[in-house]
Amino acid sequence: MHDDALPAPGPTFSGVPGASGVPGPGAAGAGPQGPAVEGRPGAGAPLPRGRRRPWWASALWRLLGAVVAIWLVATLGFVVLQALPGDPAEAAVGGPGSQASAAALQAAREQFGLDLPLPQQYVNYLGHLLRGDLGVSYGQKLPVADVIAPLLWPTLLLALCSLVLAWVLALGTALVATGRSRIAAKLASGLELVASVLPGFWLAAVLVIVFSTQLRWFPAVSDNSARGLVLPTLGLAVPLAGYLAQTMREGMLSALDSPFAAAARTRGETAWGLRWRHALRHGLVPGINLSGWAFGYLISGAVVVETVFARPGLGRALLSAVTARDVPLVLGVTLVSALGYVLVTLLADALVALVDRRAAA
Repeated sequence: MHDDALPAPGPTFSGVPGASGVPGPGAAGAGPQGPAVEGRPGAGAPLPRGRRRPWWASALWRLLGAVVAIWLVATLGFVVLQALPGDPAEAAVGGPGSQASAAALQAAREQFGLDLPLPQQYVNYLGHLLRGDLGVSYGQKLPVADVIAPLLWPTLLLALCSLVLAWVLALGTALVATGRSRIAAKLASGLELVASVLPGFWLAAVLVIVFSTQLRWFPAVSDNSARGLVLPTLGLAVPLAGYLAQTMREGMLSALDSPFAAAARTRGETAWGLRWRHALRHGLVPGINLSGWAFGYLISGAVVVETVFARPGLGRALLSAVTARDVPLVLGVTLVSALGYVLVTLLADALVALVDRRAAA
């Protein structure tokens, strides 16, 4: 065959000469193991740009993660409480100082199933949880759900008020300090650091001394009134505001250094408008992501705050139950707190998807 009978070499694709009209390995429509078949990418090729995981699949994975988290909390709480020294039956008959007889202790073990092997106790415990039964409190001889129910709302109200106040303080600090002079930024950073490391017990005690004992503005013993809620809310919100402000300000500073911020400046956007309309959205996303952790922090901090201010709630109930080794009540409060944490985390994920569309991808 003569040379003039050979086909003319085609254009070069992906550095491969002579591949007449055939896309190279890096071209669209062909994967590393061959060309696409029936419009689908080859094996190993990246998904098309518009293809995303369906919303129901993401929701299912999040729900599955929430169930696993609740199970892990229940299992860990059961193991830790069983490992504590002492006989749980003593708590069921009045505590270590009750001087109960051996017959009374044995009757308590049989009543609450404490005479069974630990694996069987664990299986029975999970079975009761699946039926919504949190057990019976050793100390109060009442269903744990009945003990927790009247204490749930005061703690939730305290946590919600503290979270809202922390967000208000953090947003105000981030908006005022971001983009200002170096001195203002360092001052804001120092205030945020100090607020975030304040011990909860010490802060609550200072609030009582200053605003209750000295100024007499608010009561030292918290009640269900609005005035009685102010000091406990401050005691929980101030440290949390320090964490949130640090996170949001870093996100806003990063946004102000991005190309879209420079483009907004060239269009004549003011410094305040740039922070409010452009950078704030980038600061909200990490703050919302922290809200799930913040709710858990508020529930755990309620133990200290409710004790200092003698406020009824889950925190005081948990402290008393741990002291008395009331296993069902401790596990019940722990599970309710974990369930609240999981729900707030799921809500935070949904809010992040609304604020930042890229998170929904």
